[in-house]
Amino acid sequence: MKSIYSFVVSPKGDRYNNVKKIGNQELVLNTEVNNHEYVNREAVVISTPIIGEDLGIKPGDTVITHFNVFRRWYDVKGRERNSKSYFNEETYIINHDQIFLYKKKNKWLLY
Repeated sequence: MKSIYSFVVSPKGDRYNNVKKIGNQELVLNTEVNNHEYVNREAVVISTPIIGEDLGIKPGDTVITHFNVFRRWYDVKGRERNSKSYFNEETYIINHDQIFLYKKKNKWLLY
């Protein structure tokens, strides 16, 4: 899957980082969907845009995204919604301005 102007990414781990392992048990730190503090921000690039492929980011790179990419929220009627980047649970389509850092050879670089 390739997009003309957007990156296709997958979350590294789950959508939320709200579970901490203590010993052999897991502790849930947050159960709120709308709290941005526990939203995962790391993603793996599946494909780069067709236009502007020479941006330094390649498929397989790890990127730091905006917290709203993987976030769920409630609309005014109380229905749970996904972000506009959502394609399916493993695939999100994001614009270049939603990427802040990318990792090359274990070094974080500013995008």
